[in-house]
Amino acid sequence: MTRALATSLIATALLVAPAWAQSSPVGLWKTIDDDGKTEKSLVRISESNGVLVGNIEKIFDPTHQDSKCDLCKDDRKDKPVLGLQIIRGVKHDADDKALWTGGEILDPNNGKTYRTRLKPIEGGKKLEMRGYVGFFYRTQVWVRVE
Repeated sequence: MTRALATSLIATALLVAPAWAQSSPVGLWKTIDDDGKTEKSLVRISESNGVLVGNIEKIFDPTHQDSKCDLCKDDRKDKPVLGLQIIRGVKHDADDKALWTGGEILDPNNGKTYRTRLKPIEGGKKLEMRGYVGFFYRTQVWVRVE
């Protein structure tokens, strides 16, 4: 391989990698409440073996720093909300590559879990996070921090 070709391939890889990363939900997200204004927390979404999970890394409301998920009904019952895994089992959608589906999201305020759909929007700068039961759903738009 010539030096010019190798340099070209490296430059292309460096340009493509950030674009892929931005189209993925993996990263740190500022969660915004349903009102579209209130910043609630920071959630880190990570991937292992093609499966996404998300944990709360920071809570903005100082009165909720020591909150526990007392209404949870699974293994998260009575666990601290800070550090809690609220997204589980989400995978890249086989039919629509712009979506991640198949898992669940937990609302630690009410202890309920919802099926979820994640969709990076605006070039990956924002994340459309939808939790739903049947035909009823809630959608929030989260903002990428990193």
